[in-house]
Amino acid sequence: MKALSDDDISSSMATQSSGGDEPGRARPRGETDSPRHDRRKAARWERWNDCSERWGRLLLAARAGDGDAYERLLRELDLWLRAYYARRLPYPAADDARQEVLLAIHAKRHTFAASKPFGAWVTAIARYKWVDRVRDASRYSALALDEDIAIEDHEGAAISAAALDQLLGRLKPAQESVIRLVKLNGLSIARAAGATGQSAALVKINIHRGLKKLSTLVS
Repeated sequence: MKALSDDDISSSMATQSSGGDEPGRARPRGETDSPRHDRRKAARWERWNDCSERWGRLLLAARAGDGDAYERLLRELDLWLRAYYARRLPYPAADDARQEVLLAIHAKRHTFAASKPFGAWVTAIARYKWVDRVRDASRYSALALDEDIAIEDHEGAAISAAALDQLLGRLKPAQESVIRLVKLNGLSIARAAGATGQSAALVKINIHRGLKKLSTLVS
């Protein structure tokens, strides 16, 4: 897991600026751009912008020496990060990522520019840590292939089904099926092989390649 740099934050912020739904929210499958949906989306963005402005003011006050403002900021960000990662990672990885982001915010607080939206800045850090976890999952899978370690032993590093439902649909069917069986449903390699007709070795290869593809998709 490499250290978070200022360039990493800037790159992630640039990725967000290209469009997409509200930070921290995956768009449900089948959701349409109906007037009702548009109103809900506008309301979410308004709430998010309010949070972004408030957090930015709190951080600036904290940098000026207001300890109470900093404590309030960290409390609110902690709650937001819990929700952000709960939809993207299983508990152990989600909790680790949350703590890493809070530490990164503390270490990088001097780099926040008052002219920029705080929401984009903090979401860039959170997204970077999420992608880092996805890449870790790919590396764990590669280790399992090299050392013949059961892939299910690394389930804590896998990505949650809810967060990846749409992404999984972009994989090859053979890859999607074994990732769902092993990573999301907890089947052993042997049982997944029996259920899909793939050999145990092919199941491992498809999991490895599928996780690598997912890492590329979220990058």
